[in-house]
Amino acid sequence: MAPLVKTPTLASTSFVVAALTAAACGGETPPPSNPPAVASAAAATAPSAPPPASPDPFLAYRMQYRDPGGMWMPSQMTLPQHTDVFSKMGVKLDPQTLADPLQSPLASIVFLGGCTGSFVSAQGLVVTNHHCAQGALQLNSKDGKNYVEDGFLAKTLADEPTAGPAQKIMVAQAYSDVTPQMRDGLDKIVDPVARKLESEKRLKQLIAACEKDRPGIRCQVSSFFQGGMYQLIEMLEIRDVRLVYAPARSVGDYGGEIDNWEWPRHTGDWSFYRAYVGKDGKPADYSPDNVPFQPKHFLQVSTSGLKQGDFVMVAGYPGLTNRNVTARELHSDVEVFYPYLIQYYQDRYKVAEAHLNDGGETSIKATVLKQGVQNGLEKFQGILQGLQKNPDLLAQKDALDKKARDWAAQGHDAYAKGIAKLDALIADQQKSQRVDFDRSMAFRGSALLANALSCTRWAEERGKKDADRKPGFQDRDMPRAQAGQKQMSRQYDRTIDRANFRLVLVRALQLPEKDRPWLATLLGVPGGAKLDEAAIDKKLDAWYAAASLEDEKTRLELMTSGTPAKLAASKDPFVQAAQRIWPIYKAEEKKADARTGDLLLVQPLYTEALKQALGGALAPDANATLRITYGTVKSLHPESIAQADWPFTVASQILGKDTGKDPFNAPQKLLEAIKARSFGPYADPALGGDLPIDFESDLDITGGNSGSPTMDDQGRLVGLAFDGNKEGLASDAVFDGTTTRTIQVDARYMIWTMDALDGADRLVQEMGITSKM
Repeated sequence: MAPLVKTPTLASTSFVVAALTAAACGGETPPPSNPPAVASAAAATAPSAPPPASPDPFLAYRMQYRDPGGMWMPSQMTLPQHTDVFSKMGVKLDPQTLADPLQSPLASIVFLGGCTGSFVSAQGLVVTNHHCAQGALQLNSKDGKNYVEDGFLAKTLADEPTAGPAQKIMVAQAYSDVTPQMRDGLDKIVDPVARKLESEKRLKQLIAACEKDRPGIRCQVSSFFQGGMYQLIEMLEIRDVRLVYAPARSVGDYGGEIDNWEWPRHTGDWSFYRAYVGKDGKPADYSPDNVPFQPKHFLQVSTSGLKQGDFVMVAGYPGLTNRNVTARELHSDVEVFYPYLIQYYQDRYKVAEAHLNDGGETSIKATVLKQGVQNGLEKFQGILQGLQKNPDLLAQKDALDKKARDWAAQGHDAYAKGIAKLDALIADQQKSQRVDFDRSMAFRGSALLANALSCTRWAEERGKKDADRKPGFQDRDMPRAQAGQKQMSRQYDRTIDRANFRLVLVRALQLPEKDRPWLATLLGVPGGAKLDEAAIDKKLDAWYAAASLEDEKTRLELMTSGTPAKLAASKDPFVQAAQRIWPIYKAEEKKADARTGDLLLVQPLYTEALKQALGGALAPDANATLRITYGTVKSLHPESIAQADWPFTVASQILGKDTGKDPFNAPQKLLEAIKARSFGPYADPALGGDLPIDFESDLDITGGNSGSPTMDDQGRLVGLAFDGNKEGLASDAVFDGTTTRTIQVDARYMIWTMDALDGADRLVQEMGITSKM
């Protein structure tokens, strides 16, 4: 599963992200709680079975439980449906505990900006997925060292390098409902642009008041139920994040593209960061003098293990889903958006693949790019295929949509009129969706052009009072913008950037000429001049040869002190291009503002109609805020005893899977330990004395949940969510509990590898686990 990656859409009201998720048959006898492991050639005799445990009076309910889906806000966990299910499942945790995001265990969960992590020690140690640390590994790969391939381990605190100036750890401090402050009176504003600007103004005022005289606190206003509810969320922004440990790619990405979104799985997808603060305990920029952050709460990592049918839950920051959009939008996604986006991802994949063997840092960066693009590509292919192969999902969406509209038509006139207005807005936007998509991609197709546009915006906003500037371009935003520029210096690659930019420009050539006048303006081609791939190549050769924005000092100077006059006088070809398209950019922005202003009034009406149609039990679409999903350890086919259908994979299976070639090339020391069955106390007697690797559950996750802790019914970390199954990918649009599965790495595999193989025993002990190997 990919971290959250924002991507422009063909239908912005429908779907806005890329970047990266069965009940037992009635009447049949369920399989054993854990099927016995199939002995491998290297397997020793399995240990004697432990004494039988007392019968679990709640197991039968859990075994037949089918997750109805829902990424629930903590405040929703006291709904009757949750308290009832927790009681029937025999869950030890009180749902009321999960309703408080500032107490354990939820207070241990942190947002990493696209991924989720959790504190697992009193010294600010954070565990997340291996694929979430790829940027930090690449950033530190230099002087002939390739940490992306070889992994990394800091032997001491002093050896922990920065994860990059743009990496943050966000720790929630407070939540408050600000719906009245954001919504009251908006319907009295006639002009939609003015309405949008008023909403923006209120948001900025709330944030400014929240952050006033509170350095280190970052506040945000998040929208739920498509604008029907707003929360003000206060976060402690930790700016000094260090890379601590990540296994080799042949562990952390074992199976690679072949196994991605598949089961069975044998991937060790974990890595560790550490949060640092100043000696006064307050957030600070990176400094050798900083000290580890001491969180109020952290999760206990458990190696006690799980079995089939056990309760599990995931808490994290899922990015975006589109379950609460209209049926019309979803049908358009299937017919237009997904096929077009998939083709774009396929083209980007070819770009990354073409540079894998370029050598040096270009190869390292291409490897990281390819992994991310491939993850997104397979996700969107899976969503489309799921919706196409199972027409019942679209029929289910149509039925719910009709039920919501029927409710609105039964005397709820304001809702009926609002939904009709929403339909008209969607239809109008869909007329230009392909052109809008290609233009958006072209305008940000190069990191240099994106930077030039950002500097242009900064120069324009700088002349206003801070309170009047656009969100994202206020004084509070400058430190993050500067950190991004410094991060870019380590991640930018001219060869890859040019190839990606060329791709989106050539794709734009496929549009009818009347729909792409902006392309000639962007390239500075006179009207009537021939515009083809040769002309694009000629322009790009000249632009990159003369680009001054590749220099960090130049970018920072333009961003922090640039003026419209200074930008107009720039000789950098990317800055010049940004000035040519700026009027187009602003005109499209105004159109979008008008549409947003209209949607502010009508989208909440449709979502409320959905809620009424469902009797009030509606989880808002994911929006990168803290959510909870719960269910059980369960395979896709729980009634089957076939090895491929077990809910757990085990170490001995790696021996039969490993070819010695990427992506099935586990480290030799790991293979030798498996052959010797040197699993120590991490072996599971219920799995024939084998070591558990990954496990499946029926939880509801999506991109952004990467790195989320999977917890047991005591709130202990027992695994990390890192992927979903291809059969369930369509659940981003319509949840299907019979096909949706989450794939987690088992904490026992993680701790065993750290303890027995990678020499990370200091981290094992820091987590409160006695080193046993």
